[in-house]
Amino acid sequence: MITRDKSITDIIEEFPKTVEVFLKYGMHCFGCMAARFENVEQGALAHGIDVDQLMNDLNKAV
Repeated sequence: MITRDKSITDIIEEFPKTVEVFLKYGMHCFGCMAARFENVEQGALAHGIDVDQLMNDLNKAV
C-alpha cells in the first residue's frame, strides 16, 4: 500500500505502474529534483490535486 508520506520517486521506483496515474493527474514529477524529497501528499497539494482521490487511484494501480 502506498502512503501519503512516501516520496514520489520511491513510489515510481517501487511501483512503475503508478507512472500512468501521476501522468493522468498532470504530475510529471519524475525528472523534478523535488520528487526525491517531496512526498506524494506535498506534490499533490502543490499541484492542486485532491490527495484522497490520488491516493485511491495510486493504490488501485498497484
